[in-house]
Amino acid sequence: MPLTETLPVTEAVAQWDVWGTTARLVVEDPAGLPAARGIVVSELSRVDDACNRFRPDSELSRLPADRWTEVSPTLADLLAEALRAAERTDGDVDPTLGDAMCALGYDRPLAQFSLSGAAGPLAVRVVTRGRRDWRDVELVGSRVRVPADVHLDLGATAKAVAADRAARLVADRLGTGVLLALGGDVATAGPDRRWEVLVSDGPGEPAQVVALPAGGALATSSTRSRRWRHGTREVHHVLDPRTLLPADPVWRTVSVAADSCVEANTASTAALVRGRAALGWFAAAGVSARCVSADGTVRTTGRWPA
Repeated sequence: MPLTETLPVTEAVAQWDVWGTTARLVVEDPAGLPAARGIVVSELSRVDDACNRFRPDSELSRLPADRWTEVSPTLADLLAEALRAAERTDGDVDPTLGDAMCALGYDRPLAQFSLSGAAGPLAVRVVTRGRRDWRDVELVGSRVRVPADVHLDLGATAKAVAADRAARLVADRLGTGVLLALGGDVATAGPDRRWEVLVSDGPGEPAQVVALPAGGALATSSTRSRRWRHGTREVHHVLDPRTLLPADPVWRTVSVAADSCVEANTASTAALVRGRAALGWFAAAGVSARCVSADGTVRTTGRWPA
């Protein structure tokens, strides 16, 4: 199997732009590629309709404030996964940072940003004890209530959930092995096999080929991607919920292998927030991870890269 990051577009491979990144779809049976792509596109569209915070017509954007509301099964699942991620990471991956993202200028798709020019200096934010967080969002089945002063951003988990869901749908409906990569979120499903994945920080940067079993997943979170200029400096999209500012770039990338993409993504995102403390956390939990520091030093934990 060719490396997924350098795959040619053959009869078994498709790729296209989505959500400011690249979707790469690989199937074992080339005859099933058109149908597989249709399944993936449909699922990604369903997720986009449910939780795209940049679309005023998305279900998430139309949630009324502080009122119990029945939502679609898709949005309910996405919210449940986001709240589970927050609980598993003690709030390091918090879906209630929508306003903080907007305050830093991330109020539109990143493709509309420019890294040139400058406005005022980056404001120092003081967080009060009374700030709302993920624990104030209530979800019971398919009914949700969001406080009036909270705006949700499910970006930390929704893409990974979408990768998991779409890969499983392709495997279940077409009976073929499938790998789906949505940027740094890689999900596999279907008959037993091994998939080779290139984990890299970019050309000339630390790189490694790892093997994923069928049903395995890999997620890479980065402080180097999704950057834009705010004031006189560049900022990135992984915020520390304690300061509401970008996490210190102790790690430039963290990659985690797990049984699901959302599990891997949750851990890799939390690691960027926790900085050096992530190594001890990963070691204690047996997480298989690859952490690349700001100076390019590579540290691994668990069974990586087995």
